[in-house]
Amino acid sequence: MAEKAFLLLLCGVAGGVLGGMGLGGGTLLIPLLTIGLGVPQKLAAWLNLASFIPMSVVALIVHSKNKLVSFKDAVFFIVPALGGAIAGSFFFRRIDGEIGRIAFGWFLLSLGVISLIACFVRMLRSK
Repeated sequence: MAEKAFLLLLCGVAGGVLGGMGLGGGTLLIPLLTIGLGVPQKLAAWLNLASFIPMSVVALIVHSKNKLVSFKDAVFFIVPALGGAIAGSFFFRRIDGEIGRIAFGWFLLSLGVISLIACFVRMLRSK
């Protein structure tokens, strides 16, 4: 039990560091919890969301002090994101956890492929 608590603590630190840098801590946290520690998908998503609240507050304060936040522009992102979060919450509540796990895996895989392609295109353009 102590070993699992330690691993959960490490996952939280890793997710917090990445989330604080704006790199999407949940992208790492959810696979670590589900694949690495056997946490059910819906519980992993809940843990990610619960940890995101304090992380985002701290990150927002730090980035605001460093003048890296444009609140004026953020409104155009926040409003649609809230709508998507509400819709996603209702949708995720109604599907099986295994389906959510598979969908999240495909999402991460697609994101990785898109990132590789974008990196390759940037590399070709710079030459």
